Amino acid sequence: MSGAGGGTGLRERKKRLTYRAISDAAVALFLERGFDAVSVAEVAAAADVSKPTLFRYFPTKEDLALHRFAEHEDEAARVVAARPAGVPPLEALHRHVLDGLARRDPLTGLNDEEGVLAFHRLLYGTPSLVARLHAYQVRSERALAEALCAAGAQGIGARLAAGQIVAVLRILAEENWRRIEAGERADDVAPDAVAAADHAFAQLRSGLG
Repeated sequence: MSGAGGGTGLRERKKRLTYRAISDAAVALFLERGFDAVSVAEVAAAADVSKPTLFRYFPTKEDLALHRFAEHEDEAARVVAARPAGVPPLEALHRHVLDGLARRDPLTGLNDEEGVLAFHRLLYGTPSLVARLHAYQVRSERALAEALCAAGAQGIGARLAAGQIVAVLRILAEENWRRIEAGERADDVAPDAVAAADHAFAQLRSGLG
């Protein structure tokens, strides 16, 4: 590509590469030494950027660890917005969850790779990260409520539905992670994870229509 468009595309790619490099350096340090034991200055040095540059990409230290969740905070909303014609929002979300389980998407909790487990231990063992994750979930609810409104839901009903759906997704993932952290293999947990997702969405359908 050439011209202004090409320059803009190159800048965006460089930004994404820098964003990922900073976060990867941060997560590696956090996993090695613990979140509270690592300073922002140490992360900047490891990523070979200045502190002001780091803060342009990540406003808080917690964001350094949780960018993978930030990238997915509007995922449920995107699934609803992009669903095929004639497919209800709950059906689209149910299919999406089952697909994630089949792919062993770390966000479903159904992943027993050591690096994924180590990251989850870091997350759930650090109160400030858990609190920050809650902020992402609030934004996820807000985005999903807007998508549900566009799909025909109205007012408080859309907000209530979004809150219930996001809570279900969180609980399903936490239950999968809890079992794997206790020593079970993802392949062994998978049938129960699928059954739990089916049960959860059946409850949502009966309550939300």
